[in-house]
Amino acid sequence: MSPSGLTGFRSLLRREILRFVRRPRNTFLPPAITNVLYFAVFGVILGSRLSGVSGDFGYIEFVLPGLVVLGVVSNAFENASFSIFHGRWNEYINETLTSPLSYTAMVFAYVLSSSLRGLLVGALVYAIGYLFAPVVPARPLYLLGFAVVIPVLFSGLGVIGGLWARDFDYLTVLTQFILRPLVFFGGVFYSLSVLPEPYFTLSLLDPLVYMVDGMRYGVLGYSELDPNLSLAVLTALALAVLAVDVALFKRGYGLVD
Repeated sequence: MSPSGLTGFRSLLRREILRFVRRPRNTFLPPAITNVLYFAVFGVILGSRLSGVSGDFGYIEFVLPGLVVLGVVSNAFENASFSIFHGRWNEYINETLTSPLSYTAMVFAYVLSSSLRGLLVGALVYAIGYLFAPVVPARPLYLLGFAVVIPVLFSGLGVIGGLWARDFDYLTVLTQFILRPLVFFGGVFYSLSVLPEPYFTLSLLDPLVYMVDGMRYGVLGYSELDPNLSLAVLTALALAVLAVDVALFKRGYGLVD
């Protein structure tokens, strides 16, 4: 990347990071309140009655990694999709498109800033969960690997969503009717072992299953799938989605029509 391109990339990345950092009440307060409620209800109030679906762990410990994934993917996806769509809606994304930045650099700036937001919210959720159930990561290297690839994948998907959306209702449809079902059928609140066939096999089509199980392995040292396979699947998906993002930017999909 040329010096001017690197400067432009840093400027775009900085603008996208400041966009959510300057609004902490909108960025961090809602997931903090929501997860306090999750841990209080599912962990403290109902947790002792749900131990049958959590193996050898307390239910609050079992759901902690899944809630971290929920916070990461929701915020990474929403940040990327809203930022792209808002820039299109108000036409200030044209300034980025006419800059000397390459399309790859533009996509990486949006993906990295959205991934950072997902990671910050994920860390916040983990910190809140730690207050209810002090869990030290059992497999920190695996935890780091999944913490990198998960937000990148969903930030990349958010870029596609932001390019596809024609109005604000499209963003609601993406979040409520696609993202939420994937999360809630991704094993956040239950063990995969409780699923009979063919639901167990069908659940393997949901990328959230690999994310939740992999994060659970990083935090608790417990998994129901091969964590190396999960990491390989998610890495391949993330690279494929990033390639699609760059291709869509090059075509001008949603940007010039």
